[in-house]
Amino acid sequence: MSIKVLRPGLLTTLQDLGRVGYQKYGVIVSGAMDPYSLRIANLLVGNREDTACLEMTMQGATLEVEQDTLMAITGGQLTPSIGNYQIPLWRPVFVKRGSVIRFGNCASGCRTYVAVAGGFDILPVMGSQSTYLRAKIGGLDGRALQEGDVLPVSKELSDHAKFFMNLFKEKAEKSFYLPDWRVRTSVTLPNKETVIRVLPGTHYDTFTEESKERFYNDAFQISPQSDRMGYRLDGSELARSEASEVVSEAVALGTVQVPADGNPIILLADRQTTGGYPRIAQVISVDIPKLAQMKPGDSIQFSEVTLEEAQQLYMERESELKEIKMGLYVKRHEKTPS
Repeated sequence: MSIKVLRPGLLTTLQDLGRVGYQKYGVIVSGAMDPYSLRIANLLVGNREDTACLEMTMQGATLEVEQDTLMAITGGQLTPSIGNYQIPLWRPVFVKRGSVIRFGNCASGCRTYVAVAGGFDILPVMGSQSTYLRAKIGGLDGRALQEGDVLPVSKELSDHAKFFMNLFKEKAEKSFYLPDWRVRTSVTLPNKETVIRVLPGTHYDTFTEESKERFYNDAFQISPQSDRMGYRLDGSELARSEASEVVSEAVALGTVQVPADGNPIILLADRQTTGGYPRIAQVISVDIPKLAQMKPGDSIQFSEVTLEEAQQLYMERESELKEIKMGLYVKRHEKTPS
């Protein structure tokens, strides 16, 4: 079983939930920019939540399915289609052998995730198939996909995948079949100006009162000089009230640093393991997917929440994922899922 890349798109890589446990050796986590969309895509095809998916950025790929495959597409809307039929997101889809799936430019959001039942049969590096482009490790030879690449798909399918594969195959009259149900999520794709919730960072109190007000009251625009490592923001310059040196410390997904030029940087999936810039804030976990779906030119408005609020929002998001799992379990055990 395999999928052939006819057109790679702007940036298509293999990503899972990251290379966890190696930061103490200086190895970055990497992984999906939008882990929520990746997790749901995997649930829809019966994979483990941390199974590697294709991550497409801004402009999608064209793929040829060389064997009957159960797939799911989530995240940003890159208008996937088979023939003249547009494929909706957030549901499983059975695709017949020889079908070609085309993804276009982003209509909304920024990144799309494509999961295949069984996952991709590619050797992991340090326990992860995530592609880290700068170090050229993981994924397919440590690089973005290219025209002519062939991605082997594992033949080991879960009971969930086998059930839906067999059911949908019987119903498929065209080159694909998809059910009329989909999962519901609380995550909405960002608009031109999106509110991102944060906690005060380690060095928040060292910034001037004027800079604190600007941080929460002014909008910041995502710079074109942004990538998977971090989003550089243009807007009001932020200054500290003291010029003391900052000791390099561990950084996390969503850490907001402020370098000497006063323009914040939000650290993302391919972030370094430590940083020496002052940390003004920390993006809460549940807003990382929304942030990952933003693109250069979009504006961010920061809003402060408490640690207790951030924890409650995190628990609600995890409860939502559990409900999705239960809903899929029920669908599988219905006599005639629709």
